[in-house]
Amino acid sequence: MRFAVKTRPEHTTWQRLRDVWVAADQFEIFESAWHWDHFYPLTGDMAGPNLEAWTTLGALAQATSRIRLGCQVTGMIYRHPAVLANMAATTDIISNGRLELGIGAGWNEMETAAYGIDLYPLKERFDRFDEGTEAIIALLTEKVANFDGKYVKLTDAYCEPKAVQTPHPPITIGGKGPNRTLRAVAKWAQQWNVIVADPAEWTPLKQVLVQRCEEVGRDVNEITCSVNVRIDSEASLDVAVAQVAAYAKAGVDLCVMNLPLDAPPSVLEPLAKALAPLA
Repeated sequence: MRFAVKTRPEHTTWQRLRDVWVAADQFEIFESAWHWDHFYPLTGDMAGPNLEAWTTLGALAQATSRIRLGCQVTGMIYRHPAVLANMAATTDIISNGRLELGIGAGWNEMETAAYGIDLYPLKERFDRFDEGTEAIIALLTEKVANFDGKYVKLTDAYCEPKAVQTPHPPITIGGKGPNRTLRAVAKWAQQWNVIVADPAEWTPLKQVLVQRCEEVGRDVNEITCSVNVRIDSEASLDVAVAQVAAYAKAGVDLCVMNLPLDAPPSVLEPLAKALAPLA
């Protein structure tokens, strides 16, 4: 089993978030660190603070030296795909090739309504996500990118300088929709992340992914399968470790340990020790 950590950028400070990531960088058992891409908190006071994802990611890339880093996951509806491709390339350069490019179709109606961002009907949202993903890959891999989609168009488009990682930073697609999401994972992702209740919910989804990979001629073993395991407090570590063991038995590759809200750096050492026997 491989491990990552995830912090919640809500109801916290930049200093606390930075300190936790800097501490996580020192524990080799954690291969990557993540946070979410939202503008409002998802819990508690919705008018409370929530740090923006990509600006903090660039700063965290400078503050760390080893751990891989990403957003879980970037909402495609929030930024034009060409803008996101340039952001990803630059962040990969800043981090010296440590970016994990997490993307998803987007879903948060509260944020989009408040900001006047279109939250398209579900089919159109996924059509736009598919086109956006293809456009991002084209910009990150081709010297001059052209793309003629219904929603996304590139005409002799440049994205320079290119990312450090080739052919592009690994793409993580988040979600569990059996048709659109898992088909997109099969086509383009190097990692699939999903939030599920337990292995019983995850196992049939994995089988769907196997089927989608067969449909597009992809080896499913090329895709890292990750799930999130929530830690509510240091006292709940035993529960989290038991969940990790169950996911390992089911065949999950990577467990992303969701740290408690506003957790201090001191939470990481006992977590690393508790997970070590499963690594």
